[in-house]
Amino acid sequence: MKDVSDQQVADHLKRLNPWWSGAGMDGETLALRPRAYLDPVRRLLRESSLRRAIVLLGPRRVGKTILIRHLIADLLATGVAEQRISYVEMDHPLLHGQSLESLVRQIEDAAPAGEGLRYLFFDEIQSHKDWEKYLKSMVDHRPDLRILVSGSAAAALKRQSTESGAGRFTDFLLPPLTFSEYLQLRPEPPAIRIEEPSLYVLDDIQRLNAQFVEYVNFGGYPELALSPMVRADPERFVKSDIVEKVLLRDLPQMYGIKDIQELNSLFTLLAFNTAEEVSFEQLSQRSGVGKQTIQKYIEYLEAAFLIKRVFRVDQDGKRYQRERNFKVYLTNSAMYTGLFGAKRSEDPEFGHLVETALFAQRFHEDARLNYARWGADDSEVDLVESSSALKPLAALEIKWSDKYADKPEALRGLLKFLRGNNLPMAWATTRSRFSETTIDGRQIRQWPAAVLAFHYGMRAVEGRM
Repeated sequence: MKDVSDQQVADHLKRLNPWWSGAGMDGETLALRPRAYLDPVRRLLRESSLRRAIVLLGPRRVGKTILIRHLIADLLATGVAEQRISYVEMDHPLLHGQSLESLVRQIEDAAPAGEGLRYLFFDEIQSHKDWEKYLKSMVDHRPDLRILVSGSAAAALKRQSTESGAGRFTDFLLPPLTFSEYLQLRPEPPAIRIEEPSLYVLDDIQRLNAQFVEYVNFGGYPELALSPMVRADPERFVKSDIVEKVLLRDLPQMYGIKDIQELNSLFTLLAFNTAEEVSFEQLSQRSGVGKQTIQKYIEYLEAAFLIKRVFRVDQDGKRYQRERNFKVYLTNSAMYTGLFGAKRSEDPEFGHLVETALFAQRFHEDARLNYARWGADDSEVDLVESSSALKPLAALEIKWSDKYADKPEALRGLLKFLRGNNLPMAWATTRSRFSETTIDGRQIRQWPAAVLAFHYGMRAVEGRM
């Protein structure tokens, strides 16, 4: 029986790293506009005082590999020697059974570079057993290495990184495309632009809304956003390339799930009810699955960044002790398109997709986000941001309608929440109108949902700088 030889591995590494021989980065990568998150990841990678490896987390197909290739292009452009930069696709069959330490030795043999910093990028790292132990050892004993690892099985990466890499790894979550990134990547000019920091110029709200509708339906994944061929068949792209690989492969391997059909049915039910309040009781009745099993499945789906749970608070911003209801959001509204088809702005479901898209701009921050519902009249606020002491800091009511721009007093739940928590102001979204009104000393500021989504997306990237 033949084994893979060192020469075969060396030849494969040379194919993956054409810049070793002076060929440079491929033109296809250079032609793609980089994601806005390139700069904060680059800063982490090149920070000389940071003795840590970077673990790049994120859902499938959000652009982790392309971001790595842009990082490599940036290193080459700034004069880092070609032999000091190495990229490895860890899931390639030739590399099965190779440890990180043995790969580093083979890289150093194939691309000798003398003394100095060496940059190593290991893609799809989760395919290698005990990667986190080898990586921890290299961080401890090889100060000459700057290492970034990434992978699609984000839940496993996050768990192993947290357990084994305390103080040695820095996790960086790459979310789906924000609305501001989507506009920057699209070939047509955006209907809103940045004049200076925190100052935006809106050219045409109707055109921006058209772009926002496109984003809600297709915007979270770079390929879906940019490729007409992929966009023509979003069901195939999202369902087969993303959802099914997570549900059929990633999660069963990580958690030993045996009834994959049961998991798939639950996810489909949750996705169809994105931005809706649900309960374990309802889900169990609808799916025929026990409540404890549903709770585990939801935890798995959250760990894979497919969904995010948001919990209910009362009029004081406090969690209910025996609360069984919660909201579920898809982390990317384009998943809904892939499962159930694109929706028009006039469709009744579109309001929930707008709420999902706005939530998607923020779910990856450290902000504590909940929703409020209380009282006999079911007063509600869509999103409440709280401090670490669970004191409400901000409130947002999400509407895909202009009718409240002239009647802000009709936002009764929002006003009750402001008064009860002594908050000076709150936000509400409209479809196309701007409005600012003071009621009983409380300010209600209303912006179009698309403008606020743009603002949240810009702020999310700035917060990583």
